[in-house]
Amino acid sequence: MAGLRFAAAQGPNGGIAGWVTSVIETLGGPGAGLAIALENLFPPLPSEVILPMTGFAAGQGVLSLAAALWWTTLGSVVGALALYGIGAVYGRRRVYLLWARLPLVKTSDLERTEAWFARHGRKAVFFGRMVPVFRSLISVPAGVERMPVPLFLLLTTAGSFLWNAVLILAGYWLGDQWTVVERYVGTFSTAVLVVVAALLVVFTVRRLTERRRGGRRG
Repeated sequence: MAGLRFAAAQGPNGGIAGWVTSVIETLGGPGAGLAIALENLFPPLPSEVILPMTGFAAGQGVLSLAAALWWTTLGSVVGALALYGIGAVYGRRRVYLLWARLPLVKTSDLERTEAWFARHGRKAVFFGRMVPVFRSLISVPAGVERMPVPLFLLLTTAGSFLWNAVLILAGYWLGDQWTVVERYVGTFSTAVLVVVAALLVVFTVRRLTERRRGGRRG
């Protein structure tokens, strides 16, 4: 009966919610871990759907709450470690070569970014795991800068567990109303993207202005 109620949570159109439902029903905890690992590798997959639904599934007895927390945290770490590996393999030298080909940026911009990461990398990796979009992307510069793997795993595990626990417990307690979590976290994600877009616009305008002024002086 619990499984039938959980299956009905996907709604008439299925979509991502339907896919998450089928994966968790078929594989249980490992399915939830697989879903959240893929979310790390493909940010368009929303953790605000996967994690509350996992909590709802735990509330319906499809899997235990402990299993939900364990497998999703493991999935987060595996996904993050894959992105860390990409950054480490790509390497600092290639990043500089790629950066030199990009318009409107300077080598000094990248150097300042590296200096910032050297000072705040630990906090960035830990808190970045709780910020939509950045929770995936932060693993790449950690790999490029070769943050010690044990430290990266510790920070990633701690940050991922907190983020996962909040959304899973929300879905567990809200039950059929788990979509409330999706709405609020979705709004937060949109706000983050709007801020990032605004900062990119400001950066672009400033850099174009600097070039225009430099051209006039030349």
